[in-house]
Amino acid sequence: MSGSELLKTLLYTINNVLQQEKYKAALAVVKGFRNGAVYGAKIRAPHALVMTFLFRSGSLKDKLKAIAKATYTHSRNLAYFVFVYKGLQTLQEKIQGKTLQSHAFLAACLGGWLVFGENNNINSQINMYLLSRILFALSRLAVEKGYIPQPRKDPFPMFATLVWGIVLWLFEYYPHTLQPSLQSSMNYLYHDSNVWHDVTDFLIYNKAKAAAAK
Repeated sequence: MSGSELLKTLLYTINNVLQQEKYKAALAVVKGFRNGAVYGAKIRAPHALVMTFLFRSGSLKDKLKAIAKATYTHSRNLAYFVFVYKGLQTLQEKIQGKTLQSHAFLAACLGGWLVFGENNNINSQINMYLLSRILFALSRLAVEKGYIPQPRKDPFPMFATLVWGIVLWLFEYYPHTLQPSLQSSMNYLYHDSNVWHDVTDFLIYNKAKAAAAK
């Protein structure tokens, strides 16, 4: 059998397995792992690229290593989480013979503890991102279920007022409580703009080259 024929046979066998209903649950877990890895890399790589070159000092090699490490960590963790979550959901459904809302919650709780429970920069950013989203979602769900009344006016202006008031108060007086990346962003915006020596570090650069090199 030639190489091309062997490849065709292999592809036929794989495609045949992919069409088998009895393997669908297990294959969905595998594809979930794949999608988690790809999505994590897509999300983290551009973010790490921008933040590293804006705020991180060091050689080009060090910066590229930091970008690669952050991208790998995000991609790996998301892939692991999707694998655990979908696998546990499938297992619970098989055991109980039906799908329950508690299955998603329990599977995600265990996956979150195993994968995102370590306190590091990547996990911290992901968990805080999700926290903001679920607070919005729970507020909408509470209105939808009738637990709290429908606001007469759009609450978003008040929400924005409090968010910006609180975060700038924290930044100015208790900056150590904020995440390092947020501190860096705010230092760039609000404190670095108080310092300049001439037109080069007033309009062209944020800091004079001699100061930036220190």
